[in-house]
Amino acid sequence: MKNFYNRVSNRNRQSRGPQKSSIPFRLNFLFIIVALLFAALIGQLAYLQVIHGAQFKAVVNQTDTTIETTNVQRGMIYDSNGKVLVGNQAHQAIAYTKGVNVLSTDMYSIANRLGKYLTVSTGTLTPRQSIDYYLTNTKNLAAVEKKIPNIKQYSATERYNKALSYLENDSGFKLTATQKNAAEIFAKMSGAYALSTTYIKDSNVSSQEIAQIGEHLSEMPGIKVSTSWSRNYPNGESIKSIIGTVSSEKTGLPSDEINQLLAQGYSRNDSVGQSYLEKEYESVLRGTKAEKQVEVAGNNTITKEVKKYGGQKGDNLQLTINSTFQSQLQKLVRSAESNAGGYSTGTYAVVMNPNTGAVIGIAGVDRDPSTGKLTENALGTINSDIVMGSVVKGAMVSGALMSGVITPENNTLTDEVINIGGVKKSSWFNHSGSANISVDAPTALEVSSNSYMMQLAMKEAGFKYSAGAALNMSTKAFSIERGYFNQFGLGVKTGIDLPGESTGLEGSSSRTNIGSALDLSFGNYDAYTTMQVAQYMSTVANGGTRIAPHVVQAIRGTTSDGKLGTVKSTVTPKVLNTIDMTAAQKKLVKEGLYDVVHGTNTYKTGAELASISPGISAKTGTAETYYKGHSTVTLSLASYAPSNDPQVVVALAMPNLSTSDEDNNMKLAKQIYAAYWKTVQSTSTLTNPTKATTAGSAQNTAG
Repeated sequence: MKNFYNRVSNRNRQSRGPQKSSIPFRLNFLFIIVALLFAALIGQLAYLQVIHGAQFKAVVNQTDTTIETTNVQRGMIYDSNGKVLVGNQAHQAIAYTKGVNVLSTDMYSIANRLGKYLTVSTGTLTPRQSIDYYLTNTKNLAAVEKKIPNIKQYSATERYNKALSYLENDSGFKLTATQKNAAEIFAKMSGAYALSTTYIKDSNVSSQEIAQIGEHLSEMPGIKVSTSWSRNYPNGESIKSIIGTVSSEKTGLPSDEINQLLAQGYSRNDSVGQSYLEKEYESVLRGTKAEKQVEVAGNNTITKEVKKYGGQKGDNLQLTINSTFQSQLQKLVRSAESNAGGYSTGTYAVVMNPNTGAVIGIAGVDRDPSTGKLTENALGTINSDIVMGSVVKGAMVSGALMSGVITPENNTLTDEVINIGGVKKSSWFNHSGSANISVDAPTALEVSSNSYMMQLAMKEAGFKYSAGAALNMSTKAFSIERGYFNQFGLGVKTGIDLPGESTGLEGSSSRTNIGSALDLSFGNYDAYTTMQVAQYMSTVANGGTRIAPHVVQAIRGTTSDGKLGTVKSTVTPKVLNTIDMTAAQKKLVKEGLYDVVHGTNTYKTGAELASISPGISAKTGTAETYYKGHSTVTLSLASYAPSNDPQVVVALAMPNLSTSDEDNNMKLAKQIYAAYWKTVQSTSTLTNPTKATTAGSAQNTAG
């Protein structure tokens, strides 16, 4: 039996043959795939390392170069004698320079640390800024999210917005005083751009705050102790309305100009001139920012800082205005308006050099007749349109001479009542017609004859006057008169280097208003600015050259010790046009203006001005006006001195006075001239300063 089993076992072993591997084919296939993938990976690594290794190494090591800028001190503004009108007051400040890719959580931590040592105003903190600060703390955000149903189904951004909306509607949400302080700091930091600097607190930083922050600067990346500047007015603020304003760091760039200014290199929180000279000369005053080249590595760390340019303070403006005289002029104007009666709405005065257009003083006061409140407004001289009255008659006579309706040899007319279809208009001294007298052009100016001017207007329009007949005169009369007025600066912009100047105000020129063409001839229709009146009289005084007024005399640099530096450019007189009048025609007009003050006619209108020394030539103006249904008078004056060698022009306007105040313009003029000769220019510099006492002396230089 044993042998049987041995034989069977031997046969089974012989039938199986040699021993074979038992690993399945599929497993072998997987091994092959894995081997191929390893080979591909090794090949790709070799490709990247050998072929492009240098390139990728450069990418890893590359740096991004950015320019960091820092603001500089704004240029100052000086008067004609070098006195500071607008300066810069330095303040210790706390600033923050935002790094590259700084996280909001980082700024949150810095704001909380800084808040321990610095107290800021939270008056402008908005509810949204408070919530953003609160939710930047991840624990606070998580706590709020728990109160919102199904919050996990939203994305991170949606969850934040849900939390934001939740707190906006939560009446119980409120920050503590400490949190508000930190939230304001956080809001200012968040508003900064990468590598830009913003002020956290730009004034009233205490010594204790400076000391404590200085000790902990290393704990607050980007925080630095800095300096800020604000405008100050060491010689008073009467000139401020002309100078204009500068935006603060808080208000930043004006919203209507932000894109334009950003393109010019400004940052959103930069200060910029907002109005008048500060805006007009922004490119001069702003200076050039300091520049630092910052290299940022691929991991957003700053690897190198190089100072490229230290910055340059803005250049300075030197004005034509004499600050001492300006202060006196403003006081005189304010005093005159304070003493005005009736429904007076303001007083305005301009003092300028007729030969250069340099404005020496410019003052104005507005008045609210209902309350009597006075408001300084020097800009009223360029943007308040006023019906000036007879002050324009010098231009009317000049136009008539240029048109040829009168000549230096033939210019006598009869002052009579002008009767147009039963409507009568007359001169102030001849209302009834009983004083009909023959007047020539100089006398017409001396006595301020309305009748003479109306007759000139009709002659210019080619209309033959007949007493009592209708005024069938062409409406061209308006354009003819205005054309001559415009040549002297009345009814057009003067070209002064201040924005916002008015062109004046024209009345209707329609056929139904044809009678107003006669009113226009003696100044009782169109409205002009005080600056236009000053330019008109300057054109007469200098012999017929209309020059643009200017308040900027020069642009100057700064010395090493911070004082007014060398002249970089000067403002030269800008001639706008010349008057096409002969020497004889100019002489005739100047004779009349001289006689207004120094003539012998009983009806001369400027007798009160005769006491002014050196002697002046002038034209007074009185317009019949109305204020809210009440009868008033508007007084004006255009004058120059000395009559024989004009050095200064004084023009003023006083709208809507009581009829009992009809000499206020001359009282104010006397005070202004006295202040001018005492403060601005000594009469000792004049040739024969008191000699201008005869019409002949004016005539000798009229050409």
